[in-house]
Amino acid sequence: MLVYNTLQRRKEEFAPREPGRVSMYVCGVTPYDAMHVGHARTFMAYDVLRRYLESRGLELCHVQNVTDIDDKIIARATHLGEEPVLLAKRFMEEALRDCDSLGLLRAHLYPTVSGHMQEIIEMIEALVGKGAAYLREGSVYFDVSAFPGYGRLSHQNTEEMQSSGRIETDENKADPLDFALWKSAKPGEPCWDSPWGPGRPGWHIECSAMSLKYLNNGFDIHGGAIELQFPHHENEVAQSEAYTGEPPFVRYWLHSGVVFVNGQKMSKSLGNFVTVKDILKVTSAEALRLMFFTTHYRSPFDYSDSKVEESKAAWERVQQSLRLLDRERGDRTGKPVNCEGIEGPLAEQAVRAEARFHQAMEDDFNTPLALATLFELVSESNRYFSENPPPEERRVQAAVALCKLTQLLSVLGFSTSDEGGEEAVDQSADLLNLLVEVRQMARSQKQFALADVIRDRLKDLGYVLEDHAEGTSHRKIS
Repeated sequence: MLVYNTLQRRKEEFAPREPGRVSMYVCGVTPYDAMHVGHARTFMAYDVLRRYLESRGLELCHVQNVTDIDDKIIARATHLGEEPVLLAKRFMEEALRDCDSLGLLRAHLYPTVSGHMQEIIEMIEALVGKGAAYLREGSVYFDVSAFPGYGRLSHQNTEEMQSSGRIETDENKADPLDFALWKSAKPGEPCWDSPWGPGRPGWHIECSAMSLKYLNNGFDIHGGAIELQFPHHENEVAQSEAYTGEPPFVRYWLHSGVVFVNGQKMSKSLGNFVTVKDILKVTSAEALRLMFFTTHYRSPFDYSDSKVEESKAAWERVQQSLRLLDRERGDRTGKPVNCEGIEGPLAEQAVRAEARFHQAMEDDFNTPLALATLFELVSESNRYFSENPPPEERRVQAAVALCKLTQLLSVLGFSTSDEGGEEAVDQSADLLNLLVEVRQMARSQKQFALADVIRDRLKDLGYVLEDHAEGTSHRKIS
């Protein structure tokens, strides 16, 4: 299996540190606002990476941090008149609900900055003791000159880094490229005690401290969006390897491509900020997944309404083929289908599709090519049954094709249950929203017994209702 390692700028054979086990750290959200299409694309990329590795028999430990202390959180909390940590907790819970709605596997651990102050402070103390960091006005800075390999991950020289526009200005720094490990407290901001006085961590130190705690030095995969390559990941490498003295900090660095909206880089200032909740009002999680996976995870992705509509139509085509195969198979016993060793035109096409699918995925998780093989199988299935083969042959060939297609779609994280098509999906969502609205009306009219009945019956049907300050949300029980 080949993966593209950003550090080396080439594809490399993937060999986990520990045979059969993979350690993976993915940079998570800074929860001060709703999750958006950029988050969705990034997290789906690492979701399919994890799913594929697990489908090949590897055991994963997936850690995804939560930056619950940050300048943006503090600014938003001040604007809303909330406590920063509580605001971050609220938006993190909302982000997890959005991830569930997108069909993402939950990480095994979601460590927070606020919950790991001891580890962060101990790491900073060690860096100061090694002469890799210095104290100025109650803040602590990493001394880039103490790490000769600085710039290796982002493949930039000093001049390129300084002109990038991503260097934080601070007159206390000895060098513009130095970065804060600990920031002295400002009036009204949340702070913690430390050997250098009250303050809070800088942005980069958290990921080093938490990944080293849970995955140890030299773990397998560190993932995130390409925007984090510099300065965040570059600084992680510097401080981590200066701390441990035993490179590499990470064996394989993976980065997903930047997200655009209608040709422009997504940003709030341009007004093209598309939230996950808004996306899921107009399409399904499966269609969204298909839309993202038609572009390689390392490539830029340009989101548009037309791509959403195209993906909805493409997913409906897949659903129609699944229903056709299920109908032709004719077996309603629920018994597993043994699809190995069966000959015939469609069965052989399915086996070839499976081989090409794995070949594509093992070449740096090439989902566009993997999906192309599945759509070829869909087309071949439709063509085969249009030629009206003998009934018994139809049944066997359909069983094999259905088995392979559902297995491979599942590897990519698609739900293949028969939902009756796009129209049925939309109607189910409308009915669910209507029941939530009726329950809210019942509560407002103090008809609490009726509201509880609706809540309990929906739970029996597999949906949990969650009441919060903004109203009521729902999520499907996994």
